[in-house]
Amino acid sequence: MLTSRDTLALSESQRAHYQEHGWLAVPGFVDEDWLDRLRAVTDEFLEQSRSLTESNMIFDLDAGHSAAEPRLRRLSSPTDLHETYWSFSSTSPIVDVVVDLVGTDVKFHHSKLNFKAARGGEEVKWHQDIQFWPHTNYDLLTVGVFLEDVDPGMGEVGFVSGSHNGPLFDLYDGDVWAGALADADLAHAGVEHASYPTGPAGTITVHNCRTVHGSAPNGSDRARPLLLQTYVPADAYSYTDLVKRSPHGDELIRGEPARWARHDPRPCLMPPSGPYRPIFASQQREG
Repeated sequence: MLTSRDTLALSESQRAHYQEHGWLAVPGFVDEDWLDRLRAVTDEFLEQSRSLTESNMIFDLDAGHSAAEPRLRRLSSPTDLHETYWSFSSTSPIVDVVVDLVGTDVKFHHSKLNFKAARGGEEVKWHQDIQFWPHTNYDLLTVGVFLEDVDPGMGEVGFVSGSHNGPLFDLYDGDVWAGALADADLAHAGVEHASYPTGPAGTITVHNCRTVHGSAPNGSDRARPLLLQTYVPADAYSYTDLVKRSPHGDELIRGEPARWARHDPRPCLMPPSGPYRPIFASQQREG
């Protein structure tokens, strides 16, 4: 739980912005050395994807994907696939950011790399994260890293300020898991007031698990790869087994393990049981 203390990476005003708005952007936070390493390994996976004609558990292919022009929606669980991703997620200065916002005892939860291919890319409809992986409290957060410069019109993520203190929305359409807010809820969510951070490569965004967010297709001629990693305070425990088989799922990366689970009294929607489906597949009603 966030307490008053000295910060490691953020200013007090940045910390206050996150607390008030439920999201934060820090331009150019990740240095060039880390960016070079992350881009190099990402290029390796793009090369591997050239031989694929359909999505699998690792590669989620975007429309128009081909050997000549690889187009990905997502690389799933990159921290499970290459040590560079894991080292970055568990030891780089972004962990200091997490500590500044959730406290000294931190677990890693999961990672993903959303590519948002040029001249299209997949829309990510408005949603909140915690309904996909409910926990005993709501202090989970996700750090996004711009691997390339992000300008307006590139399908940048929009965040609705203050929505982390608002209601959790039902992400079902009747009995079907839609993974997105219903049209009738969009006005109540205030998505027309969303903020869309842009910035140079190395910029990070941080958002709370209850914050309403989404992104449009990428209208530019450049891809917008966004590396995402989710972290959990040590006293938050999952109600699902989503990361049970991950080598690093719920791994303690800072501080001490919790002896007591902390429970937020507000209820949380539960996702459907069964195999996990990527958000793109759920929102687009694929398969």
